[in-house]
Amino acid sequence: MFTLSHLSSPPPESLTNQVLQMVVDNFGDISSMPLLPSNPLYPLYQYVIGYEVHLYLQAMNDEAEGPVQLLLALDDEDPARVLGFALYLPSPDDTAACTLPYLAVQAEYRGKGIGRALLQRVLMHRPHLELACVASKVPLFETLGLQVMAAQGSQVLMSSRDYRSNGMVAITDLKPVFASTEVRQIHAYLLKQHGQRAMQQAEKQRDAHLDALAIDAKQLVDERLPSRALH
Repeated sequence: MFTLSHLSSPPPESLTNQVLQMVVDNFGDISSMPLLPSNPLYPLYQYVIGYEVHLYLQAMNDEAEGPVQLLLALDDEDPARVLGFALYLPSPDDTAACTLPYLAVQAEYRGKGIGRALLQRVLMHRPHLELACVASKVPLFETLGLQVMAAQGSQVLMSSRDYRSNGMVAITDLKPVFASTEVRQIHAYLLKQHGQRAMQQAEKQRDAHLDALAIDAKQLVDERLPSRALH
């Protein structure tokens, strides 16, 4: 049904476009700031996450253990079609470790083992995998063998081992993205469309939503790791 392809250099434009579209479509599932679709800021953050993945893909340097690695699940019947992807960042300081910032599967192909296969392939290359997700996604990753480690803001940190890696990974700095002309233009358009008061309310809704997610993350970690909650 699908074939996994491991890339160390940027994929062809047609595949890149599908990955970026999947990122935008799955924004609520994979973003570290998963705003609700009703929030007027939603399209702004959709753009930012797409641009972040674009920067990661540009950083691919054709090295087997380069800073960014990409796994694609391609349709066996149409190899030009991407069904899912996993983007991971190998640690240069720990040859066993990596961070998995993004994993997504096309909605109509979920439940068919694609996500599990992508994760297992990453673990073949880097058996000490760490990722962060919102509390509601934790049970899914637990079924894939990951363990809860700690609360991390609005997310829960998970690992394939029972300890954190000491290795470092290069995370994209999004400050230049938020300061870019494109983001300012999108914000200006949204401001014109919704008005100043609505945009201020959207920011409050964003912050309240992230605060609620942070509470959920801490509660879940306290449930999974009760001994830590006592300290």
